[in-house]
Amino acid sequence: MSDEPQSWAPRDSSGAGASPGNDRPTASGEQPGKPGKPGKPGKKPGKKARPRRTGWRRAIPTWRMTLGTLLGLVVLLGAGIFAAYRLVDIPAANASATAQSNVYLYSDGSVIARDGDVNREKVKLSQVPPTVQHAVLAAEDRDFYSDDRAVDVKAMLRAGWNTVTGKGKQGGSTITQQYVKNYYLGQERTVLRKAKEAIIAVKLNREETKDQIFEGYLNTSYFGRNAYGIQAAAQAYYGKNVEELTTAEGAYLASLLNAPSAYDVVAHPDNRPAAQRRWNYVLSGMVKERWLTAAERAATRFPTPGEAKPSNGLSGQRGYIVQAVEDYLNRRGILDAKTLATGGYRITTTLDKAKQDAFVKAVTDNVMSKTSSDRAADRNVRVGGASIVPETGKVVALYGGIDYTKQYVSNATRRDYQVGSVFKPFVLTSAVVNDSTTQDGRRITPNTVYDGTNKRTVVGVQGSTDYAPANEDDVDYGDITVRIATDKSVNSVYAQMAQDVGPAKVRETAIALGIPADTPDLTAAPSIALGTANASVLDMAEAYATLADHGRHGRYVLVEKVTKDGAEIELPERTTEQAVSREAADTTTAVLRSVVEGGTGTAAQTVGRPAVGKTGTAEEDRAAWFAGYTPDLASVVAVMGQNPDTGAQTPLYGALGLPRVNGGGVPAETWAAYTEAALRSSPVQEFDLQTAPGSDEGDELLVDENADGGTGPTSSSAPDTSPDATPGTTPDGSAPPTPGTNTGGTDEGSVSAPDGDGDGDG
Repeated sequence: MSDEPQSWAPRDSSGAGASPGNDRPTASGEQPGKPGKPGKPGKKPGKKARPRRTGWRRAIPTWRMTLGTLLGLVVLLGAGIFAAYRLVDIPAANASATAQSNVYLYSDGSVIARDGDVNREKVKLSQVPPTVQHAVLAAEDRDFYSDDRAVDVKAMLRAGWNTVTGKGKQGGSTITQQYVKNYYLGQERTVLRKAKEAIIAVKLNREETKDQIFEGYLNTSYFGRNAYGIQAAAQAYYGKNVEELTTAEGAYLASLLNAPSAYDVVAHPDNRPAAQRRWNYVLSGMVKERWLTAAERAATRFPTPGEAKPSNGLSGQRGYIVQAVEDYLNRRGILDAKTLATGGYRITTTLDKAKQDAFVKAVTDNVMSKTSSDRAADRNVRVGGASIVPETGKVVALYGGIDYTKQYVSNATRRDYQVGSVFKPFVLTSAVVNDSTTQDGRRITPNTVYDGTNKRTVVGVQGSTDYAPANEDDVDYGDITVRIATDKSVNSVYAQMAQDVGPAKVRETAIALGIPADTPDLTAAPSIALGTANASVLDMAEAYATLADHGRHGRYVLVEKVTKDGAEIELPERTTEQAVSREAADTTTAVLRSVVEGGTGTAAQTVGRPAVGKTGTAEEDRAAWFAGYTPDLASVVAVMGQNPDTGAQTPLYGALGLPRVNGGGVPAETWAAYTEAALRSSPVQEFDLQTAPGSDEGDELLVDENADGGTGPTSSSAPDTSPDATPGTTPDGSAPPTPGTNTGGTDEGSVSAPDGDGDGDG
């Protein structure tokens, strides 16, 4: 082979042949010693080829690849956000966010109780003072009204990054986002929830006004102390309504939104420095935003909140009151149980806190403090009470029992105990209303003489009946006036008087005064006079209030205002009518005054002002009553016996260390103690009475020298009682009692009491 270079061999720039092993590419890009491919010319001289990436450099993407990837991600992200926006709807509110308690208030606005599991009471934004609104904005979102954005993207991304990198779960939300979290979502802090929160916030921002969102935020935020919403917080920390908050107090509550437990200076005194720093931050923000002047800021002092009050639930009288109010709203057609259960109602009662407290104290001092764990009978003691202002019908005090959590049945509203002789005044009232006469034709007045013989048989238009009630302790009184018979609660006289008036007419009068027509055992029979009816303490208080108001009756009022979400619920207007004549009511009042002055109710004299009343004791001492009134307050107290294990009615023999419990004792003492305290700051009022002719004490006694004390049946002058007959009675209303039933009402009138001894007033 010739040593001369071949004609196809490339030459270097010096014209010399390539040395062996030299693989440096030529200008044409061909490798030395390698022929070019036939038919394919080489690249143009002067343009360098991109070097190939070898080794580890091949794993690093080029800038073109990076840019393309980023653009792709942006497109995907945008598509994802668009799809999410289209797919994610504003959900229904979560149950916990809408749950509210019903709030029950005294007439002065102080809280009695709250029911429900969530302590929240919604308010309108207009109810929140502007300075309090500004304090919240300064603490949480100063640009809320000026910035139309619903989402703070920068803060949200920062919070999301800190969450995924383990630097702590943090917020980063506008007020709109926080409201979405509170009202629609939950409290979990995840990236997914944050994304959903942002989408809903954007949509909500387009559908609701800023005021609507801010109002919702204030009502759903948690402030600590189990308080949800600004109104509950105002009560929990300062014991006042949101409308009454000062700037300083509003700033403190706004501080709590960030971390309630970290800024409660009462529960944790060591929190005070941090709480004050946060409080100052809020106030400084208000000054910066020109919501507060520097001078106002300088005059503001840190408002230490009150002690946290433990949740008492429905203990004490609270449960009884709530129960009575709910029943009242339902029976009066204001709110049914299902509607009330939705919550959010603010119910202002007529109850006077001072009088309510006075009733509780009177019962504690005169009854419950006298019980002893060493006496088995004391386990059976129950007390019920009610107090009404006669002129307005407002219930100002209600005592249901020692504690609702221990005794669930309210003794103020239950209707299963006989009322005893406190029913007798209705018989006298009915006699005057109907201008009734005795069987021998004498008009019935307080001075009419009756035969008060023990177990004297009641006489009807058709002659003697089989009803012969016993007097207390089997006492024979002989001829006795109606007034004195009332003082001494003589059963034989009142049973005969009921027969003379007509049992059905007596029943009508009782209903007119306020005793419900559906009262158990309100039967038109002579025994009605002795209190066989099972009326409630509250019912009796209403009836006695009618007598105190000169015979003018209106249904009692327990609720005077109901609102929900700031809107007031319409309540029925109370109407009154002259149920019985003023003469009839005032005549009864005049007679009842002597009961307190010298009859069975003398214990009530300690009230220290003009007062009237009547004692009553149910059959076998199962209940003892005192019902009475001053011109401006009518109240009833009943002490009842009930076995706590079986629920059976039980005699009160031996209870409170007494042989017997009767109406003139503990009930009258309790009534006097309560009434004295309730009216202590009120001027003394005298009774202004217009009695029926012949009713005044000292008037000539209407006694016929031929009369036999009202027992002689004179058919020509006897009232026609046959139209008043009711099923189960004879036409003259004098049917004998059914064996085994309670017909006497009291031991003064109990047919079933053996020989009439035992129970009665005294």
